[in-house]
Amino acid sequence: MTALDTCSPQKLEEWAQKLKVCGHPVRLKILCLIEHESTCVSDLYQCLEQPQPVISQHLAVLKEKGVVDSLVVGNRRLYSIQDPMVRQMVRDFLQSASRP
Repeated sequence: MTALDTCSPQKLEEWAQKLKVCGHPVRLKILCLIEHESTCVSDLYQCLEQPQPVISQHLAVLKEKGVVDSLVVGNRRLYSIQDPMVRQMVRDFLQSASRP
């Protein structure tokens, strides 16, 4: 299998859309916050100092593209990164950002 086989136009378009969605500054911050543990909207909007509807809209976009998923626990909806490639990308970003 060659690089051209794994980089089909369909796969490239799929990854380009995911990267575009993750590239928004607020969404990237959300992903960084939920990388370590599942987090609910109220925790996110307090940390990011953004209105709750703004955070909910960004989470909806991330969920629509399959980047995050949610789980209802009691009266809270907890969000986590679903996509393995995005999860690894965020981990790499956080690790490189923590280096001096």
